[in-house]
Amino acid sequence: MVKKILIAVAGAMVALSASAVDNSKVEKSLELKDGSTVYVFKDGKMGMENKFGRVEAMKPGHVMETKDGERIIMIGNEVFRLDEVLHGWHRN
Repeated sequence: MVKKILIAVAGAMVALSASAVDNSKVEKSLELKDGSTVYVFKDGKMGMENKFGRVEAMKPGHVMETKDGERIIMIGNEVFRLDEVLHGWHRN
């Protein structure tokens, strides 16, 4: 019984850490109308995660609209940088 509880706790810890973002590199995140999220790094460059949790390429200068109606312009295209922040902990 104790073994099953420990396995459940370990599984919950892994699930919670999967949604964690390294806040030391990311300044803020903005939700877009289409369900994707734009992450703004401390240096002002951005990276985009689609609604399925995959990092997606976006051309610099592309205009996006947040859920609250604000329009933002894509600065940079930090695909690999965002992938490292979101998924780097489980790569070999």
